[in-house]
Amino acid sequence: MPSNAEKYLRMEKMPHIWCPGCGNGIVLSALVRAFHKLNYDQDQTVIVSGIGCSSRASGYLDFNTLHSTHGRALAFATGIKLARPEVNVFVLMGDGDASSIGGNHLIHAARRNIDLTVVIFNNSIYGMTGGQYSPLTPQDNRATTAPYGTFERPFDLVELVKAAGATYIARGTTYHSAMLTKLIITGASHKGFSVIEAVTACPVSYGRRNKMGGGYDMLMWQKEHGVPIEKSRYLKPEEMKGKFLIGELHKSEAPEYTEVYQQLIDRVRGPIKGE
Repeated sequence: MPSNAEKYLRMEKMPHIWCPGCGNGIVLSALVRAFHKLNYDQDQTVIVSGIGCSSRASGYLDFNTLHSTHGRALAFATGIKLARPEVNVFVLMGDGDASSIGGNHLIHAARRNIDLTVVIFNNSIYGMTGGQYSPLTPQDNRATTAPYGTFERPFDLVELVKAAGATYIARGTTYHSAMLTKLIITGASHKGFSVIEAVTACPVSYGRRNKMGGGYDMLMWQKEHGVPIEKSRYLKPEEMKGKFLIGELHKSEAPEYTEVYQQLIDRVRGPIKGE
């Protein structure tokens, strides 16, 4: 953490209430490091979250923050960005919050290419509401709603938002925390819809049920299974089996939504008298 980390945190809310071994605190640390490097005006920065363990992060961050309803963080964030396009808007969501009840908002925010920086805490489970499986729970893994293992195929979040039109997509893990910080910085600096998937650990609702051990063991799992995209080019398909790519996975350019919207307003209004 930077030496002035307290500047970015609501210290009166500490200590946090995340479970021992939870990776969300590491994602929060990566966000703080990113904010320190970006040097954004805190009064010109808005952080929106939904409902879930990850969404607690907005309450710990000393910015303009909005803790919204389940799955609707992107809808609120879109309204904020349209009303105040000059502010920096970050959206913090969990895997279920973003891709299940919020899935429709996710694909349409990506389609619009609105200038939001989205960090999705992917712990493969609904951690706070009872340990149900989410659309990102790996196949055959157990949850309270899948006691014998889920038989449904999970989304590949990267491919989902890429197909929907997101112009910056990256994936990091809590083990690779320095990389995660860099990806958040790059995503925030990109003009358009940026999605950073942060693979994190839930040792209580997910790890224990799937016999993955505690927080340390789950960090080591991320180390062994997360493959930097540069390294993957030298690996054979069989060497990549069961593993996932991390790093900057997609970057493109497209018209940004609020700018196009303003152009439409200007065209409809026409020139103002006296100009």
